[in-house]
Amino acid sequence: MGWKWAGQSLVKPLYLPAFLFFFIFGGFVRSDEGMWLLNDPPKDLLAKRHGFELTQAWLDKARLASIRLNSGGSGSFVSPSGLLLTNHHVGADALAKLSTPGNDLLTTGFYARTRAEEKPCPDLEINVLMGIEDVTDRVEGAVKGISDPAKASGARRAEIARIEKESLDKTGLRSDVVALYQGAVHHLYSYQKYTDVRLVFAPEGAVAGFGGDVDNFEYPRHGLDICLFRAYENGKPVESKHYLKIQPAGPRENDLVFVTGHPGVTQRLETMDRLELRRDHLHPFMLGWLRAMENSLAQFAATGAEPARLAAKVSHSIANSRKALTGQFMGLCDGELMDGKRRGEAELRAKSNFDGLDPYRAIGQACTKQATFHREYALIERGLALDSDLFTIARHLTRMAREDKLPGTDRLREYRESARSSLELSLFSPAPIHAALEKIRLTAGLAYLAEQLGATHPMVVKVLAGKSPERRAQELVDGCRLADVQERRRLAQGGEKAIESSTDSMIALAKAIDADARALRKRLEEEVEEPERQAQRAIGLERFRILGRTMAPDATFTLRLAFGVVKGYEVDGKLLPFHTTLGGLYGKSTEHDNAVPFKLPARWLERKGRLDMATPFNFVSTADTIGGNSGSPVLNRAGELVGVNFDRNRHGLVRNFVYTETQARHIAVHAGAIVEALDKVYDAGELLKELGIR
Repeated sequence: MGWKWAGQSLVKPLYLPAFLFFFIFGGFVRSDEGMWLLNDPPKDLLAKRHGFELTQAWLDKARLASIRLNSGGSGSFVSPSGLLLTNHHVGADALAKLSTPGNDLLTTGFYARTRAEEKPCPDLEINVLMGIEDVTDRVEGAVKGISDPAKASGARRAEIARIEKESLDKTGLRSDVVALYQGAVHHLYSYQKYTDVRLVFAPEGAVAGFGGDVDNFEYPRHGLDICLFRAYENGKPVESKHYLKIQPAGPRENDLVFVTGHPGVTQRLETMDRLELRRDHLHPFMLGWLRAMENSLAQFAATGAEPARLAAKVSHSIANSRKALTGQFMGLCDGELMDGKRRGEAELRAKSNFDGLDPYRAIGQACTKQATFHREYALIERGLALDSDLFTIARHLTRMAREDKLPGTDRLREYRESARSSLELSLFSPAPIHAALEKIRLTAGLAYLAEQLGATHPMVVKVLAGKSPERRAQELVDGCRLADVQERRRLAQGGEKAIESSTDSMIALAKAIDADARALRKRLEEEVEEPERQAQRAIGLERFRILGRTMAPDATFTLRLAFGVVKGYEVDGKLLPFHTTLGGLYGKSTEHDNAVPFKLPARWLERKGRLDMATPFNFVSTADTIGGNSGSPVLNRAGELVGVNFDRNRHGLVRNFVYTETQARHIAVHAGAIVEALDKVYDAGELLKELGIR
């Protein structure tokens, strides 16, 4: 499928000088800000600021070598035989599912010395972006002249479903319509999809996540946060002609570097009303849930070695989210930051012409409505109160049976034909489901449901069925047979009749609350999302008219190009260097008496004498990254891989809302450290040959 250019109907981009200002952007120094679309790259900006000519050949190679993983991160092909590199924490889900009570791969690591030893991952899917097409006119044409939000929402969903189905039928590629610039633009993204993905290499968890939660979102860092997989097709390794050559020399100070990855979600173009909704309602509620889950998992892990193993992957994810969201919340509470956003919004409004309409007021009204039911929506439809793999499966089976009877254009998005194969990959995964862990997660979720809504709330009464959260969780898990993949397949094949006759406890709960959950979803779509889309489109078009596309769209877990300069920064009068070293890893471990979370694996202690202590380990740059960029390749001017992005520092957590490079940095594993470790710690000579190092 050929590359399709998008956005041709929009105003030609203008690039503003980098200085302190708040107009439009509501942030601080723009400098190298931007998670740019690869079909609308900042070529002029790169040429003017960095003297770099960004060619189409460079972009095409980066695009076809970059990977999105359904585990929520990014990666890249690094050999012509389907070998792909990402983060250990991005691969953690696969590592956990491949582990057993006697073989915890998250702790011990893994290395397949032959192709035959590579371990198939149960439900890991990777996507490679093949093309982008602007479908804005089709999507907006479908709702033109429709004033009723409910009808407009339905018409928009139906047209998007038609576009995705047409693309799937024509190309055979995964096809997703994505809203950009808060709905001012819609693009169709087409992906080559691979679902036979096998584990090749992972270091021990203690060195991959060295420093644990103490060092998370901090710098200096010393983590070998990498994981290697291989993509297969028809039983053979994928011929990945477009791959990134690893450059062990890595970057030097002040070098220009690029990050190609899939940043998850940012809110830089949101209005003040929506940011205040996040500050006053959404973020505090979510932080409460994360803390409740974290506490429950910690108590469970403390009961023994096997509970600790089962809880490890989920606990890490929860702790990471809690720390990230806390940083974002602190930003929303920062008066200077919010005042800057407020001034930027006021200046844009003063220069805009909305023909007597007020889209900002419409967004404010939508936010006011959402505040009245956001907890019920998050707990019931989003499923925070029912944090259970078994319940998720039950809900999908229950809804599939109903949705499959509807025309494709009328279905909920996750049940359309264009999304079906990805849904089934997860739904029928053979990955083990652990009853003990299910009960702990579900108990915590049900308790939070009662705490937030009150014991007499109709939904609480219906879900708990007169039981305590602990008793209800035990009853639901013990009465569920969906851990058996064949039972799932039987129910899916049997359709609505099989679901209606099922006595499974989780199926019964999913059926009991489905009407209420759907009503909450419908209310969000029609009372909040659709009015906001129309209002944000009006604002976006005025922004284009006034300034052109001077700012990249907010992140949407689609492929973006970021760039920046490798350099350290100052904290409390102390200059932190742009990179750490292997020597610093051992020094920090010694400083903490080699105790958890600074305890090094035995292999690393035994082979210390082999290593060059001056080898750079982790480095930082000003490139604009966010959650979802984990595992993204860091490239030099030649398009070579010089590092693997794995984190931000705490100063960068406000980047959800504004970009700043004063202290904010993304953190990457240095390519030299990857090669040094594979060579001298893991004796991975065959891997180094495949990577072109030997």
